[in-house]
Amino acid sequence: MGVNVREVNGNNMAKKPSFKGVKWIVIGAAAIFVAVNSFTIVPAGNTGVVLTLGEVSANPLSEGFHVKAPFVQSVENMSNKIQVYETPASAVSKDLQTVSSSIAVNYRLVSDKSPDMYKNVGVDYQTILITPVVQECMKSATAKYNAEQLITDRESVSNEVKTALDSKLNSYGIYIEKFNIVNFDFSAEFNTAIEAKQVAEQNLLKTKTEQEQAKVIANTEAEKKVIAAKADAEAILKQAQAQADANKLLEESLSNKVIAYEQIQKWDGVMPKVTGKDGGLLIDVNIDDKAAPSGQND
Repeated sequence: MGVNVREVNGNNMAKKPSFKGVKWIVIGAAAIFVAVNSFTIVPAGNTGVVLTLGEVSANPLSEGFHVKAPFVQSVENMSNKIQVYETPASAVSKDLQTVSSSIAVNYRLVSDKSPDMYKNVGVDYQTILITPVVQECMKSATAKYNAEQLITDRESVSNEVKTALDSKLNSYGIYIEKFNIVNFDFSAEFNTAIEAKQVAEQNLLKTKTEQEQAKVIANTEAEKKVIAAKADAEAILKQAQAQADANKLLEESLSNKVIAYEQIQKWDGVMPKVTGKDGGLLIDVNIDDKAAPSGQND
């Protein structure tokens, strides 16, 4: 059986890829690659720092879609959202007590300062810049208060630390939104001493309260006695006044005729030995009259 050589060679040539087709594929892939690297999208809450062959551009990109030079420019996103930095801090109070605290810092990076921050500090500015400044300001503020004041005036301490942080970080474009001292912790000895002092103060307050209550009760009782004494005095005075008024009325109602009448009513028939000049009985003198025995003459 014969083989057609021309037919076999034709089939082999049809299977080989066309050079022209490969070229267009390469060109298409290159075009897509270039197109992809010709734009960038800056996420919301971020600023795009433009790098042109490694050089930082002073004009950052805002949120959204932007065109850039492919392979020559790159964009580094810097967050401008409020970020939270939490860390422990150790310091010494004014009365030389060791203070361990937990703090939380809410901060944000201003978009206009993003290129400078990237150029001078980098993207890890929290570790490089914020951490040491926070520790320094916390130590400085804590040293101005004694241990008890740190507990009772925590808000004042927080405000002072926040003000110090702003003064040191604002020039870098970092603004402190809020500074919180989550917790203060002291040595076991100091905590025991504070507890003992609080107990003593509570006992003293209790004693003072009891004393005040006793004074109030005593004053109340004294006032009651004064009121009662005044009432008794007024009653006696009124009674005496009433008696005086009665005596006066009685005196005014008596007359010689009334007195004589009373004497006559009470007279027992024995003549008085002494009488007043007005004929009334002045003194009832009891003189025993011994009559001489009948029939005897001196």
